[in-house]
Amino acid sequence: MAHCGTDEPSSGSLDGEGQSLEDRSLLQQSLAIRELMDTEDSYLHMLRLCASDVRSRLQQLPQGDLDVLFSNIDEIIQVSSRFLHGLQETASKEEKQVLLIGNLFLEFQEDFEQVYKVYCANYDQALLLLKAYQKEPELQQEIQSIIQAVVPQAGPSGLSFILVIPLQRVTKYPLLLQKILENTLPDASAYPVLLRATSALQDVNANINEYKMRKEVASKYTKVEQLTLRERLARINTHTLSKKTTRLSQMLKQEAGLVPRTEDKEFDDLEEKFQWVSLCVTELKNNVATYLDNLEAFLHFRPHECDLDIPGGPVVQYCSLARDLQHEAFLEFKQRLKGLVWRPLCSLAKALVGPQNLIKKRLDKLLDFERLEEKLLEVGSMTYEEEAARHTYQALNSLLVAELPKFNQLVVEWLGQILRTFMALQRDLAKQVLQRAEGSISQLPHHHISEPAFRKLVEDTLGQTSTQLLSFRENFEKVLPPSTSQPLLPGSESQVQALLSKYGPGKLYQTTSNISGAGTLDLTLSRGQIVALLQNKDTKGHSSRWLVDTGGHRGYVPAGKLQLYRVIPSEEHRGQAGVQQDSHHLAPAPAPALVPSTPTVTQVVAAYPFMARSTHEVSLQAGQPVTILEAHDKKGNPEWSLVEVNGQRGYVPSGFLARAPSPAPWGWTLPS
Repeated sequence: MAHCGTDEPSSGSLDGEGQSLEDRSLLQQSLAIRELMDTEDSYLHMLRLCASDVRSRLQQLPQGDLDVLFSNIDEIIQVSSRFLHGLQETASKEEKQVLLIGNLFLEFQEDFEQVYKVYCANYDQALLLLKAYQKEPELQQEIQSIIQAVVPQAGPSGLSFILVIPLQRVTKYPLLLQKILENTLPDASAYPVLLRATSALQDVNANINEYKMRKEVASKYTKVEQLTLRERLARINTHTLSKKTTRLSQMLKQEAGLVPRTEDKEFDDLEEKFQWVSLCVTELKNNVATYLDNLEAFLHFRPHECDLDIPGGPVVQYCSLARDLQHEAFLEFKQRLKGLVWRPLCSLAKALVGPQNLIKKRLDKLLDFERLEEKLLEVGSMTYEEEAARHTYQALNSLLVAELPKFNQLVVEWLGQILRTFMALQRDLAKQVLQRAEGSISQLPHHHISEPAFRKLVEDTLGQTSTQLLSFRENFEKVLPPSTSQPLLPGSESQVQALLSKYGPGKLYQTTSNISGAGTLDLTLSRGQIVALLQNKDTKGHSSRWLVDTGGHRGYVPAGKLQLYRVIPSEEHRGQAGVQQDSHHLAPAPAPALVPSTPTVTQVVAAYPFMARSTHEVSLQAGQPVTILEAHDKKGNPEWSLVEVNGQRGYVPSGFLARAPSPAPWGWTLPS
């Protein structure tokens, strides 16, 4: 009996202790749930203070800064508000409250990850802004006073105290769930749900950290630095050369089939679509640029401002309408086109640069990754740096696979919106032109006929006009005087003689105007210069550009600016037979007789106009009387003559002067 008596109090004591532990656990569980709900309510209140009072009072900051500082806080408020509402609804169901809380966390797992990963990824940029504000004491003091007025508990931390709150909250969710889980009996129906919810929130935080790290890697490689060649060369070192050599070796092994190439069909499909979208953006940008150039040329063409010498009638109405459209409708269309199509298109093209750099960098990192995988299979270990390189590729690849589908979709939508805007602008322009022209159209002579009949009338009129122009051109070509050669440039006789003796008279051509070479193989020549034809087409087979020899240089010139140079027969024979003579006189045919080196007359006329290039020279007009003072310059060179023209003395090219018949009382005349 004594034993039994001893056992009975002991059994009652254990039951009492078990009951006490269970009650204590339920109490702790209830307190943990109350802490979750109260802190969520306080957290949501703080978020709303940030979004309404704090953000609205910081309007002195640029909108871009506010977007970085507060990121997607409005989305976080929406998710947190729905989550708090769900928590409050569980309070009315005490028996199933713990189970409902676990299911609620599982329900909001994806929402939490989506909104908080964006906020956490932008948090570092927000901190950089806060550091920049610290360098401006007045701005920092103003921000601090606003924070103190709205959130006094922030203290000296100021804005950084508020911005870190969402990061702290998402990391606290697993801890709060763990506290509830610890005070839940393992055999309770809510226990496995709470266990899954705790693990899910831990995964959310891990995924957020992974996403943040990927964004940091992406921001590192998407930066486009404008470096000079010297700066690029300065960055080359042994480590860089070693990396590039290793990658090249890995690529050559893959091309030779010595090592397998990593296949990733999912990424390859995404990259192919991205390249296709990029090509569409580039082509559209080029087309719009050409369209703007043509529009600019169209706006510069203003026939209504010309004096058409047609008084009254439809011409006046047309000029009035054209002037109205030129100054208002077309200019407005041009401005809207640039603002609503061109600038968004340029921004879209600029947005493609980052992903393009990431795709290129992924290829480099993939080569590193494949080499490290081979080493891991052979050796079984790798260094810390190699592990970091391996992880960088995995982060880049995961980021691209996750983000490229969204990016491609956004670019396609953006591109479609730009095209729709372009078409809408075209429709608006057509509507506006028709409205403005409505009054003028009714006054035109053919406004009463139908559109097909009007088109037929225009085609017939244009056809008749074209026939008249063609007939006029044919008649004009019949009476067009033959082209004459330009005078030789002073001092070029010896060079021309060399070309004549080398290529013969049939290959010599003369420039009809000044030629300015635009390309590396194009020549720059003066009007009247003699060249020898080498080939009547360029390397692409175009006959509009000829290969010529100037006697010193070879290059291309426009064929339309060359004409065949005709040599006087006696001079041609002398040039071919007497190459050893000191001087040979070449002259265009037909041309007036040149003044000999020892003139028999002192009165001549200017055969061609000449513009003085220095104070030692004098200008001439064609047909102007000229008095020769000396038929050579101070060095005895007969190619220049000292003359007097209208009381002015100076040197002119002797080849620009011609003999004249006996003077008539009214002045000098050119020979017929």
